[in-house]
Amino acid sequence: MRKIILNLAVSLDGFIEGPNGEYDWCFNDQDYGMGEFLESVDAIFIGRKSYDMVSADTSMFPVEKVYVFSDSLTDESHNANVELVTSAHFDEVVERVMNADGKNIWLFGGAQLVTALLNKGLVNTLILSIHPIILGAGKQLFKDIADRVELILTDQQSFPTGLLQVTYTLKPKFDMAMLDLL
Repeated sequence: MRKIILNLAVSLDGFIEGPNGEYDWCFNDQDYGMGEFLESVDAIFIGRKSYDMVSADTSMFPVEKVYVFSDSLTDESHNANVELVTSAHFDEVVERVMNADGKNIWLFGGAQLVTALLNKGLVNTLILSIHPIILGAGKQLFKDIADRVELILTDQQSFPTGLLQVTYTLKPKFDMAMLDLL
């Protein structure tokens, strides 16, 4: 089964956008591991607002398939590698993509999509590039999370720019039924 990997930039105070939707605070002066990461994925899960924000820059998506989760976007038929996913087909499409052959899936954002997938326990890994900036306001990365999500730190890397990249896997939830197996 393919893994869903959240990989995105976040401010030190937990925002993924500034108060006016801006992301001009994100460093783009070097690769920060994105080249290697992009080799490990061949699909992207992205919300409509994030897609609108970056769709003009097609170099952002060097993957085979982009899944845009939206109930308001109606036509991307001119773009063969884009599939629209409505809330009515959310579970069906996510399951199909996760069980298909291929590389991992990049969960690009936005916050509502991240919340939905985390609440369903479908995100496997979080790679957060924490930028040395406090925005004070904007769009929070983690909002409306239903239950506690425990994480295991699996990697960390600091850069001379002050960016800290941390990688977490989700800690498996303890299942009482597992005791029966002992």
